[in-house]
Amino acid sequence: MRRREFITVLGGATATWPLVARAQQPAMPVIGILSNPARNAMTVAFAAFRRALNEAGYIEGQNVSIEYRFANGQIDRLPSLAADLINRKPAALVAVANAAALAAKAATTTIPIVFVIGGDPVKLGLVESLNKPGGNVTGITFLLTQMESKRLGLLHELVPRATMLAVMINPGQPAASDQASQVTEAAQALGVQVRIVSVGSERDLESAFATCVKLGAGGLLVTSDPFFNSKDEQIIALAARNSIPAIYEFRDFAVLGGLASYGNSLNDALRQAAVYTGKILGGAEPTDLPAVQATKFEFVINLRTAKSLGLDVPPMLSARADEVIE
Repeated sequence: MRRREFITVLGGATATWPLVARAQQPAMPVIGILSNPARNAMTVAFAAFRRALNEAGYIEGQNVSIEYRFANGQIDRLPSLAADLINRKPAALVAVANAAALAAKAATTTIPIVFVIGGDPVKLGLVESLNKPGGNVTGITFLLTQMESKRLGLLHELVPRATMLAVMINPGQPAASDQASQVTEAAQALGVQVRIVSVGSERDLESAFATCVKLGAGGLLVTSDPFFNSKDEQIIALAARNSIPAIYEFRDFAVLGGLASYGNSLNDALRQAAVYTGKILGGAEPTDLPAVQATKFEFVINLRTAKSLGLDVPPMLSARADEVIE
């Protein structure tokens, strides 16, 4: 081969090397997030998730892609949203809320799933046991539905003169019966009456608060439910409009103007989920990652809201709060 022809062939081959190298590079891994609660209810929590993911060495848009799908509390949408995420061939799925975790598990037996739920993962059939999950599923659980009696007790301390308290429950929530039993037993121990107000859709909210006013409820417990989380601003506004002191499960409710909240830290649970997701992206198997129980609780009081309702929050109660919004 003549020298000029050799240089031409070599130059052409060299020009193709970057293309070949790029073609051989692995595609950016995808994390699929399936959330039953609405986007607005999860904004702060997912920011905590991304921060923890960054600490593990994974930065969205640089070396990992994140696909979000929100059901907005509409459980019947979850199977199709899960299937949509599976089509993106994710390296891991993060499922937020019981129904989302069940939909993700039903959609795949091979893609690793990290759940963040408020129920018992063993009873739900997500894992074989907490220490040895088995299969492709593991994650974090927190005591949401089990905390209704505690929230009722705190509401009673906030409105000690109230003889009757209303409890908002979504009858379509799998834990609805257990929630009703908890608050009924707690009310008997506290010496107060409770009335269950059923809310299964957005159109029920206005009438539910009208019922609370008609009953003369001295306070309202909004129970743990993804649908209520997705309607947080609307519920808080209705409570303010009807001058009803209310307690909720997550800190975000109190930050947005709710009177008080008590429950596990959703931000901390998502942070733990990010740690597990990072380990899975690094090659760990879900079956080797024990399902864990979130341990961080938050009691938040909004004193501005208390003042607008004409409530005097006992100093001892404020002292017990993890955060007081003034």
